[in-house]
Amino acid sequence: PAFGGNIMATILCPDHRPQMGTVRPKVFKRPVPDYSRTGEIIRVASKVKPEDIRTKLIDIIQVCTASCNLEEAEIIVSGGRGMCAPENFKLVEELAEVLGGAVGASRAAVDAGWKPALHQVGQTGKTVGPKIYFACGISGAIQHLAGMSSSDVIIAINKDPDAPIFKVADYGIVGDVLEVLPILTEEFRKIKQA
Repeated sequence: PAFGGNIMATILCPDHRPQMGTVRPKVFKRPVPDYSRTGEIIRVASKVKPEDIRTKLIDIIQVCTASCNLEEAEIIVSGGRGMCAPENFKLVEELAEVLGGAVGASRAAVDAGWKPALHQVGQTGKTVGPKIYFACGISGAIQHLAGMSSSDVIIAINKDPDAPIFKVADYGIVGDVLEVLPILTEEFRKIKQA
């Protein structure tokens, strides 16, 4: 897929081998291990000398917490422009905490400064494939869908019944996300305590 999934690019390399392609994490579902397969590890000595490397590691800054480890999360609760204000992301964070999930955000929410870029899901953010993905106040732009459409179950909450997110959602709630999220969080909290 290229350009946010808008086209499928076929790449042919008939003249040179080996070829290597890279994909972002969670783009494909992990296959079931096949222990009957075998392979040979061939170690190739590198001809790169330390003085040939022009980049240097200066420092590692730890800014990510468990709540933004999106690639490994089984449940992600993401908020978008429909959250209306940065303080309303507390509702997204509360639901994620109750469910033991991570907090995601759309590009609009990140661009508005409501969440750091480490939480961004989409073409210019992280590609995720959790078991459950909550899209809260996210319209469903193609760039966002490119980063989360491989989720097993997608639950969308949006007040616009014609929002594109509902076309990919397994479950949809048409309503004000600021009213729906507290109700969902409370119901999940009751179930967990039972």
